[in-house]
Amino acid sequence: MQWIFKKKKTYSHLEIHPDEVLLDSRNIPEFNIHQMEGVIEQHIPRSNFMLLGLLLVVFACIILVQLFSLQVSHGEEFFVKSEHNRLSRVPLFADRGVVYDRNGNELIWNSVVNEDIPYSLRQYIAEPGFSHILGYVDYPAKDSSGNYWRRDYEPKDGVERWMNDILQPVHGYTLVEKNALSGVESDAIIQSPLSGMNVTLSIDADVQSALGESLQYMISEYGYMAGAATVMDIYTGEMIALVSMPEYSSDVLANSKDPEKIGIYFRDPGKPFLNRVVSGLYTPGSIVKPFLALGALAEGIVEPSKVIVSTGSIEIPNPYFPDKPSIFKDWKAHGAVDLRDAIAVSSNIYFYALGGGYKDQPGLGIERIEKYVRMFGIGEKTGIAVPGEIFGSVPNPQWKSERFAGDPWRLGDTYHTSIGQYGFQVTPIQMVRAVAGLARRGVLVEPTLVHNQVSKEEVLPFIDNRHYQVIHEGMRQTVTDGTARLINLPGTSFTAKTGTAEVGTQKKFVNSWLVGFFPFDDPRYAFTVTLEKGPGGGVVPNATFAMQKALLSMQEDDVRFFFTVEKAD
Repeated sequence: MQWIFKKKKTYSHLEIHPDEVLLDSRNIPEFNIHQMEGVIEQHIPRSNFMLLGLLLVVFACIILVQLFSLQVSHGEEFFVKSEHNRLSRVPLFADRGVVYDRNGNELIWNSVVNEDIPYSLRQYIAEPGFSHILGYVDYPAKDSSGNYWRRDYEPKDGVERWMNDILQPVHGYTLVEKNALSGVESDAIIQSPLSGMNVTLSIDADVQSALGESLQYMISEYGYMAGAATVMDIYTGEMIALVSMPEYSSDVLANSKDPEKIGIYFRDPGKPFLNRVVSGLYTPGSIVKPFLALGALAEGIVEPSKVIVSTGSIEIPNPYFPDKPSIFKDWKAHGAVDLRDAIAVSSNIYFYALGGGYKDQPGLGIERIEKYVRMFGIGEKTGIAVPGEIFGSVPNPQWKSERFAGDPWRLGDTYHTSIGQYGFQVTPIQMVRAVAGLARRGVLVEPTLVHNQVSKEEVLPFIDNRHYQVIHEGMRQTVTDGTARLINLPGTSFTAKTGTAEVGTQKKFVNSWLVGFFPFDDPRYAFTVTLEKGPGGGVVPNATFAMQKALLSMQEDDVRFFFTVEKAD
């Protein structure tokens, strides 16, 4: 009994409220648990405080290690870097050199067109025919932070590239001191800018422009795909004109931001970036005939008075099919012609005989044909300081065996080679140098684009001056009575040789040539005009017409270069 009463006493102090007696699921207080109502509070475990303390200790150690690295281990290195950040080099851009023609006319010059640009922009002559000579540049460039990652002009083509070592300036710089807020504390010019040196080219801007306009006209009006023209001083090697069409615009590529304008050049099937004067290979056709004639005279296999009758074609027995003789055609029946006449009217029959022999006329044969054309640099590089110059080709038995295994060299191959067909390939720069060698009677000179630059000369093996005179007279007769009468203009005395070469697998197109020199009595300049891939099978104005148009244009503009020729030194 006693323990019972004692137990009751133990719990007698607890008060039981009515709501505790009657509490069930239907009268639970509506606690807002999102506001922590009705939630039993719990103490944060002590282990959490220990973990947080440990993390703080680790972070403090990392910071101390980094501070030690910055201040002690790499202190000097970072001090130098901080000094560099405080002291910045601001470029002072200098101008590139100016480019002039031989008469002092500006071809490339500098112009400040925007005050926000600290360097000068390049300006180019706007006349046609100059882009392959002049080229273009890319300008200094900076990143998004305003720092120049390219500080120099970057040359891309033409003399901008070929003569960059002369034209390129030496840029200066200013040392600027800035404070922590990037404010300028002081500045000083440490290196003064030095402009590039000027260049004077051998080009005559008036002649270059006239030839450029003429080629542009022939391409647009008569369906030629492209063209090239050259004029060279036969004594100094100076290029008076060097034109390749179609061309790009130097100004567009250097200064335009319009990608559509630039994209047109890359899509043009005429390949406007190809400098055809040094990199264009063409079948020469009849323009090689004066060199064969000279070789035949030098070898004593023909006299200038030798007459061969051209009836329009010759027949050669075919050893494989006796009933089917091989027929080699002339471009027309010329009748009886001697050597000078043959050059003037471009008789194929005459040169078939000189090259491969016919009836009583012995021929040079392919070995001696190759000897005399290569003697004048045909098929070889000229040495002009223009990137991209390529070799040509002169067909011979070895050349054929490499391309047509097991097929022997035949008389017909010699005939075709004699008139500049078959595998013959030349560049305009090779031909102007070769013609200059004819004009100088056996002296070849290396072409150059720099005014008053001394060029290398090569004296060829001796050939009697009388033989050269016959060739000169035949080429003069080409202008007075032959295939180049269009350039027989008053006050001039041109010599010339025309050429037409069929091209394409079905011979649907032609390349047209005109080469020559002037004046006839005292030669000083050689020239070439090439029109590429014109429509064949009809009467289409050719290279002689293009040259005539250029000459008449120069007369109208009172440009007397072609008509008042300086005497050679």
